[in-house]
Amino acid sequence: MKNRFFNFLLVCFAANVFIPLAFSNQVEVVDVNIKSQGENQYRFDVTLRHDDQGWDHYANRWEILDAKGKILATRTLHHPHVNEQPFTRSLTVKLPDNIKTVIIRGHDSVHQYAGKEIKVSLP
Repeated sequence: MKNRFFNFLLVCFAANVFIPLAFSNQVEVVDVNIKSQGENQYRFDVTLRHDDQGWDHYANRWEILDAKGKILATRTLHHPHVNEQPFTRSLTVKLPDNIKTVIIRGHDSVHQYAGKEIKVSLP
């Protein structure tokens, strides 16, 4: 009986410690601000949140996708932002005139595409 109880406690402990770690620390897109620059050109100011831990695990890019998931543009992040969270980076792009809505998603060097995305309409 003691062994069963001990095993139960061990499983509960492991579940509470390791399961959240497996799903935590993914890139979250927390805000998107879009400004029209005229002629289908837009400036995207995208704010990301990620618990960057250095060069081995950091948010390394965000992307603009169309409604079907096609990548329209990518903003590469060339270094970790360990002490700057959340952080905002910009990208100005010309989009096809048939695009009315886009999806912004983040990417990190470990989880890749796993966090919160934001769908927005162009102004």
